[in-house]
Amino acid sequence: MRGPGVGSGLSGERGLLEQEAGADTEAAELLPFLVLGARADLQAAAAQHVLALTGVGSGRTLLAGQPELLRALVDLAVAPAPAPSRDASRALVNLAADPSVHWQLLAADPELPARLLRCVLDPQWPWAEEAAAVLANLSREPAPCAALMEKLMAAEPERLGLERLVNALCTPSYNVAAPLHYLGPLLSNLSQQAEVRAFLLDPDRCVVQRLLPLTQYTDSSVRRGGVVGTLRNCCFEHRHHKWLLGAQVDILPFLLLPLAGPEEFSEEEMDQLPVDLQYLSPDKQREPDADIRKMLIEAVMLLTATAPGRKQVRDQGAYLILRELHSWEPEPDVRMACEKLIQVLIGDEPEAGMENLLEVQVPEDVEQQLQELDQQEQQELTQELRSNGAPHT
Repeated sequence: MRGPGVGSGLSGERGLLEQEAGADTEAAELLPFLVLGARADLQAAAAQHVLALTGVGSGRTLLAGQPELLRALVDLAVAPAPAPSRDASRALVNLAADPSVHWQLLAADPELPARLLRCVLDPQWPWAEEAAAVLANLSREPAPCAALMEKLMAAEPERLGLERLVNALCTPSYNVAAPLHYLGPLLSNLSQQAEVRAFLLDPDRCVVQRLLPLTQYTDSSVRRGGVVGTLRNCCFEHRHHKWLLGAQVDILPFLLLPLAGPEEFSEEEMDQLPVDLQYLSPDKQREPDADIRKMLIEAVMLLTATAPGRKQVRDQGAYLILRELHSWEPEPDVRMACEKLIQVLIGDEPEAGMENLLEVQVPEDVEQQLQELDQQEQQELTQELRSNGAPHT
């Protein structure tokens, strides 16, 4: 039951009951027009009405309490023409964007992830992008993400479901009617699961290598950001760092190139850089999205967790790219992330027994001090944003 609105006592309870009765009545009136087999023009009008409702919080709350209506909406979303699948799918996108509605969606149709996944992987499905966006929204939360992973693994033996998903993401022409950009954030969310990272980092599958060129995918920041997020999550697996930084994958140039600008370096400095980062065009542009720049920095930071990783990142001239990025970076929080990485690269090596920064056990008092420093940094960042005239909440 939703929380009470304005009013208290019997009058407040009466108002709440009237609201819920009204919601039930509206849902009951809509339902006959949404079910499969309803008259096409009325079905289309009902789907448009539901789509409009999902655009506001009160409408999503109303629909969340109507499992039969949600099931009918899912049925329409995956139904072929002439069903209003597009409007139904877009309504699901809006509903899935609201975390408070996730469990109601899954409770109304436990097969929702599997049904949408079939649409996403169907090269002929015209609304595959909307289906991918629903799954991307749902998978942001741990429970729906785990449910989707279960369907991926159960429905397709030997992880073929994941393989098909990556193939669709890496093939721009996979579906000529749908670009499937939202497969990027979907894979990024899924890669929070250890079994997905194990699949992506399997040396025999060569999956992560297929993702690397998409860090420069100019047609969509959604796809590009999702791939960068996936790579960052993979970099948490420090046991794979040697392989990732080695010749078989050579991930570092793909992470640094989007951060590089048109700066000129001396011949001595140029020799420190990987070939792909040397003599860049005078019109070379950095990654325009600040969130993606920050994720790229975080991925490189994770690769410096071990002593061999730090040495390799240093030896490939990462400091030069980050030095110029820091001078250019307009966003304070990204600049701060860049500073922290630079400090790791130019600082002294940790003492014996603390070489792996991801495995260091931080004492409670030190952790508290670090949290206080982070809070202080955030306060300074907020102050800087305010002094620059940026809006704040």
